[in-house]
Amino acid sequence: MGFFERLKEGLNKTRKSITDRVDQVLAAFVKIDEELFEELEEILITADMGIDTTNRIISGLKEKIKLRRITDASQIKDLLQEEITQIFSETEHGLKLNTIPSVLMVIGVNGVGKTTSIGKIASNLTKKGKKVVIAAADTFRAAASEQLEVWANRAGADIIKHQEGADPAAVVYDAIQAARSRNAHIVICDTAGRLHTKKNLMEELKKIYRVVNRELPDADKEVLLVLDATTGQNAVSQAKLFMEAADVTGIVLTKLDGTAKGGIVVSIKSELNIPVKFIGVGEKIEDLQDFDADEFARALFEK
Repeated sequence: MGFFERLKEGLNKTRKSITDRVDQVLAAFVKIDEELFEELEEILITADMGIDTTNRIISGLKEKIKLRRITDASQIKDLLQEEITQIFSETEHGLKLNTIPSVLMVIGVNGVGKTTSIGKIASNLTKKGKKVVIAAADTFRAAASEQLEVWANRAGADIIKHQEGADPAAVVYDAIQAARSRNAHIVICDTAGRLHTKKNLMEELKKIYRVVNRELPDADKEVLLVLDATTGQNAVSQAKLFMEAADVTGIVLTKLDGTAKGGIVVSIKSELNIPVKFIGVGEKIEDLQDFDADEFARALFEK
């Protein structure tokens, strides 16, 4: 099964909560009126697109309908797909990691799939011929580095780790030195995910930033925030908090296959203007893939 088919399968719950209901509504309406827009609005909000994003989509729909003089309600589904694709098309989605070495910091609360995402991203990169060093800088969570080591071995990446409770910035420093001596392309840094101690988290992240910027001032740097799609609008709230602590350059959205609230992908991009760079639609190592806006919209609307 190709990734598009897995994506389509993974979005099955979301598709039922959006597309199937949109089909039912459009079949019930002969003409395009305010009542139809209210029904569509309710569907989008229920799929966790959020009020602001939903309003933006509905406004865009109305504008397109007026400009194109559309009178047939059945054409609205294609316009919806167009609107969603347009929201994503405003930013670049791929990783910019061209220097040797480059740095990829991965942040997010515990339980969102941060460790598995790092393993899957590392695998994705090694398959492209990149040499990867992983810094196990979440030194506070018991067994975090052991879990990461399992994923590093699966991905064919090197791992640098210290004992539990060690200084995370020291782990990152050692990983950078290892990357230099081994001519590695990318250093992936895991970080602690303790959002309830926000002040400490911010200080830890700032310290890691200082080490990275001191050691590799000219390196390409990406900061990926891992969010759990099943948490819906809570994911947007988490993102806002992490954005206060770190210069987030992209989102990794996990567990899309386990939720009917896949509309959160659209909400995150629209409200926070952060590109979604990876999406996860399953447990397998190949089930975390580069985000493609056209494929996502097509998988969401195609039967």
